[in-house]
Amino acid sequence: MISGKRLVVVMPAYNAEKTLRMTYSDLPMEYVDEVVLVDDASRDNTAVVAAELGIRTIVHSVNGGYGANQKTCYHAAMELDADIIVMVHPDYQYSPRLVTAMASMIVSGHYDVVLGSRILGGEALRGGMPYYKYLSNRVLTAFENIIFGIKLSEYHTGFRAFSRKVIEKLPLELNSDDFLFDNEMLAQSVAFEFRIGEISCPTKYFPEASSISFWPSVRYGFGVINTAIKYFLHRNNLKRYKLFSSDPELIL
Repeated sequence: MISGKRLVVVMPAYNAEKTLRMTYSDLPMEYVDEVVLVDDASRDNTAVVAAELGIRTIVHSVNGGYGANQKTCYHAAMELDADIIVMVHPDYQYSPRLVTAMASMIVSGHYDVVLGSRILGGEALRGGMPYYKYLSNRVLTAFENIIFGIKLSEYHTGFRAFSRKVIEKLPLELNSDDFLFDNEMLAQSVAFEFRIGEISCPTKYFPEASSISFWPSVRYGFGVINTAIKYFLHRNNLKRYKLFSSDPELIL
């Protein structure tokens, strides 16, 4: 626990056998109450390694996609009575040692959502982020800041922390089962007026780290633009979208 709040770390995993051990070993387990790994039908021994480490593991029988994986992660975290949920990718691209700092920002009462930013601190390119990804990140983030009316250093990090009320309120089941899930979740957080904070996080790109290839990245970019446009139309009552609805039947 951290300041009396139950902290659950969730790991959406796919072929993370080679990096799971070092990711898990860097978690601040003196504060983490539970770790849940969801294996999205990996082709390697991710689930076996997770079991050896004593991690609570859920295995998808078929690959549902990154977004579908997260939906299972958050379902499990809520069933474990989490007050704070931190998503940590088990590929060691982000530093698990920052889990405590991110959770503390939520415990402080200042933020509902906290992002581990690769851009703050200027280490993204030195950490190995491909230049085309860095450039597209900068362009999409600038566009989204204009549409959403806030100022974040990036919207596309996979290192995130949420308060329980965020997961309770957002209609996450309507989100994509693919990589766009992350961006839709942030757009929903803005629409529901949750407070979003950031912390600088070093990043590492290496062969074992998961990453979207070029053409899926292009599709993701167009999906981000489409989500931002939907938000703009919804906010200005030009068109209504269930994606940003508070209908209780749509909650996870």
